Amino acid sequence: MNERRNLNRGYMKLIVWQDARELYKLTWKIFKVFPFVLKKVASNQISSVDSVHRNIAESYCRKSLFEYLNFLNFAQSSLGESVSGTNTYYYSDQISKTDYEEWDVLGYKLENGLKKLIESLEVKKHAGTWKESQIIEESNAIYQNT
Repeated sequence: MNERRNLNRGYMKLIVWQDARELYKLTWKIFKVFPFVLKKVASNQISSVDSVHRNIAESYCRKSLFEYLNFLNFAQSSLGESVSGTNTYYYSDQISKTDYEEWDVLGYKLENGLKKLIESLEVKKHAGTWKESQIIEESNAIYQNT
């Protein structure tokens, strides 16, 4: 695939966005096989995970620290909804332990990565080091040990 670059696509370098995309792929794999009677449940789960990477991208492209933080919090909220759902579907024997463990490991990493990204932006906000016109550049180093 030919990589196209511009300022609005910088979010693709963020580990949280990459992890959110991977979590969507895994969620699709697990929930696409749900029986017809549970299609709405599966669809809601896929949709809530889909919202995570979309909110990360939208927050990045808005170029406003206030909106960046706002949409990252939306992403975190959607992820919380997804974590709750996956935990409940495992508890209800609707997904296997193997699928649950694989999903939960990546979900946990993403939760912590989002938390660290939000915290780092809050520090910039309170320190007054953010310029609204600047390109958003976050070091992937903040996601280590998540």
